Amino acid sequence: MNLNSITHIYFIGIGGIGMSALARYFKTLGKEVAGYDRTATTLTSQLIAEGMDIHFEDNVQLIPPAFKNKSNSDKILVIYTPAIPKSHSELNYFNDNAYSVVKRSKVLGLIASADFTVAVAGTHGKTTTSSMIAHILHSSGVNIAAFLGGIAKNFNSNFVLPQKNNKIVNVVEADEFDRSFLTLFPNIAVISSMSADHLDIYGTHDELVRSYNTFAGQVKEHLILKNGLKVSNVKADITTYSLQSDADVHAEEITISNRSYKFNVMVGNHLIKDLVLGLPGRHNIENAVAAIAVAFKLNIPEEKIREALATYSGVNRRFDYQIKTESLVFIDDYAHHPEELSAAISSVKELYSDKKITGVFQPHLFTRTRDFADEFAQSLSLLDEVILLDIYPARELPIEGVTSEIIFKKINCANKIMLSKEKLVEYVENHIPEVLLTLGAGDIDTCVSPLRNMLVKKNLSTAN
Repeated sequence: MNLNSITHIYFIGIGGIGMSALARYFKTLGKEVAGYDRTATTLTSQLIAEGMDIHFEDNVQLIPPAFKNKSNSDKILVIYTPAIPKSHSELNYFNDNAYSVVKRSKVLGLIASADFTVAVAGTHGKTTTSSMIAHILHSSGVNIAAFLGGIAKNFNSNFVLPQKNNKIVNVVEADEFDRSFLTLFPNIAVISSMSADHLDIYGTHDELVRSYNTFAGQVKEHLILKNGLKVSNVKADITTYSLQSDADVHAEEITISNRSYKFNVMVGNHLIKDLVLGLPGRHNIENAVAAIAVAFKLNIPEEKIREALATYSGVNRRFDYQIKTESLVFIDDYAHHPEELSAAISSVKELYSDKKITGVFQPHLFTRTRDFADEFAQSLSLLDEVILLDIYPARELPIEGVTSEIIFKKINCANKIMLSKEKLVEYVENHIPEVLLTLGAGDIDTCVSPLRNMLVKKNLSTAN
């Protein structure tokens, strides 16, 4: 496929975080971009403001005529996300009329293959790690194109536009869902974790690990591997990283000051001292260690790394402070896997050990709830108070007998309640927490602004 000859690109699922980054990329190249998404969001409003024609009803009649011009079909490309159901009428229209219809992952692979690429894979940590790498490189003057799985606060976007006519380093998030990352053949890659997930796609954990092994074998030069993970048939040099001292690159002398972390990093025999990371959570120190390992492979000076980490602002919905006062703390996080929940909750408990922690969790997917009910319950039991919402179905149909209750009854916490999302704000208003943590990858994010606004208003009225 020659992307240069394409003039019109239509996205089915344009509001997805990975899809929207591609949409922005092609728009900056001067392509005509339009698309469909199921729900209007802040992100789709931004895309519309950037000049993209977007609608929110699955209706072939709403596709702009220029994207249905059959006489010009060789210049039209349709990109879809695998989260789109096979019954989708617009997707079927383009398939039935022999347009070029491809998955997002294939297009990202084509873009990445044209330049030096750094890819970050892993069932946890890839969005934060990839955005850290992008920020370090960009702050150091490297000409990057970044395709991120979240809105990086330093860029206020999930896409970083490279300068034209200069050598480019791509920074991409390598998504294991639907085996998408197997379209990538990066020069440098990070693998942060290979925990069981997406079993609706892979069937078994072993099959997921096999796909990660395939991805690892496609890395051309350097593989930055979380210590303890096992891969085979790797052609690239392997550098291990960890929070602990038993890896090639690791952190040392971690301390907390003003609820931020200070630490050193040992890279082989080289010690980088007095690093500061304002992003909470020891798991984020580990993400920073991986980013530093990549930066060293690209010969980024130590002082540039230190400066960039100190100014790294994080990613929306990744340990994202909404309110941070002495009397009230509200943090929003995208955690939707048991290990992510444990990491987020443990980080909050470490930083606010003297306060009561209330967590609101919205399970994501019926299959994930079914497969990890015990593990979810164990993670949520770390909280002082649990508010459990209904399952967000995403791309799935209900499964008989699978509801939030199968998690709820296993939670070992005296203060627990199940609620509908619609009753959440009212409940929190009547039970003002000391530290509130919202968790989940579904539409729980639509509750964040109402909760924040209510809590700020309540806090101000109490102060007065």
